[in-house]
Amino acid sequence: MSKPNLARRVAEAAEIALTTRKYVTFIDVVTALRWLHSRHVDTWRQGRAATLAELAAVDEDRLLATAGLLRDWARAKGLKPVDTPYVAGTRDRRELRFTAAHAQEPFRVHWLSPDLSEARVRRLTEAQSKAPDLVAVAPLDDWTCASCAGTGPYLIMEDDAPHCLTCADMDHLVFLPSGNAALSRRAKQESGLSAVVVRYNRRRRLYQRQGLLVEEAALAAAEDRCLADEEVRLRRRERDRDRRADQDVEFQARMAAEIARLFPGCPEERAREIAEHAGLRGSGRVGRSAAARALDENAITLAVIASIRHLDTDYDSLLMSGVPRMEARERIRGAIERKLEEFRVPR
Repeated sequence: MSKPNLARRVAEAAEIALTTRKYVTFIDVVTALRWLHSRHVDTWRQGRAATLAELAAVDEDRLLATAGLLRDWARAKGLKPVDTPYVAGTRDRRELRFTAAHAQEPFRVHWLSPDLSEARVRRLTEAQSKAPDLVAVAPLDDWTCASCAGTGPYLIMEDDAPHCLTCADMDHLVFLPSGNAALSRRAKQESGLSAVVVRYNRRRRLYQRQGLLVEEAALAAAEDRCLADEEVRLRRRERDRDRRADQDVEFQARMAAEIARLFPGCPEERAREIAEHAGLRGSGRVGRSAAARALDENAITLAVIASIRHLDTDYDSLLMSGVPRMEARERIRGAIERKLEEFRVPR
C-alpha cells in the first residue's frame, strides 16, 4: 500500500472514531484497518502476548508509520495529545508493549477533540489511565501452576506464566456468573479485590466473559442492595428498553436513506430491509459498527454487499457444497459488482 493511500485510510478511520467518541487512539485506527481484531487486543491486554505487533497482520515498521500518520492527521485537526499508560490485566500490572523494536510513546498517545469540556477531558483521562480489571482465565485444557505445580478452575497470568488462585493470593474469592448486570456491578464495587473471568471460545476465536471473582462478603452486600431497589430498577429497564427501540428505528431509517442516496437504483423496500438487518442491535453486524453508526460510505457499502452476497448470488449454496469461504467469495465477485452497478444507476 502506498503512503498516500495509507494516509487516506488512516484519516478515514480516525475521523470515524473522532465523530463517534470525540477522541482517537492508535488501536482505534489499526482495528478499523483490520490489521488487528478486537480479540487480539483483548489477548494483549490480558498479558498473554509480549507485544501487540506479534498479533498484527502487518510488521512493526508499518505500525510505526501508521502511528506517525495518525499524529500528523491529529495535529492538523488541532486535537489535544494525551500520553496514556497501558498496563496489563495481570497481578504484576506490567506496562504493555506495542512493539519490540520501537519506542512505545507514539502508540500510547490519545488524541482528544478540542471541543471537549475540561470536565469531560478530566473524566476521559482518569478512565484511560485507570488500570484494567484483573483477568482470570477458565482454561479449556489441563494446565499446571508455575509456582506449586498444582491446578485449578482458574488461572492468573504473572510473569508470562499461569498461576493458580492460591499462589496468586486470590483463593478467597467466589465466582459470580454473568447475567445480572446490577448485581455484578455492585459486587465489584463492594469488593476490595476482584477479577473478570473469561473463557476462550474456539469457534468464535475470542475470549468471552463468564463472570467475576469477588469477595464473599461483597457479594452478600451487593445482593442486599439489589433486593432493596429491585422494583425501581425494573421500571428503569422498561423505560430504557422503549428508548433503545425508538433509537433503533431512527438509526435504521437514517441508514436506509443513506443506502438510497448511495444506491439510487436499489428498491426502497430492499434498502429498508438491508438497514433493518444490518442495524439490528446486538447482532454484531456491520451496521452496528462505529463506522456504520457514523454513516460511513464504506460501511454502508459493505452492508449492501452482504445483502447481495446472500440474496442475489449462489454464495450460500457454494458454502453448503463445501467450497471454501474465500474461494466462494472470489467466484461471486463479478456478480456482486454487476449488482452494485445496477443499484448505482437511478431507477
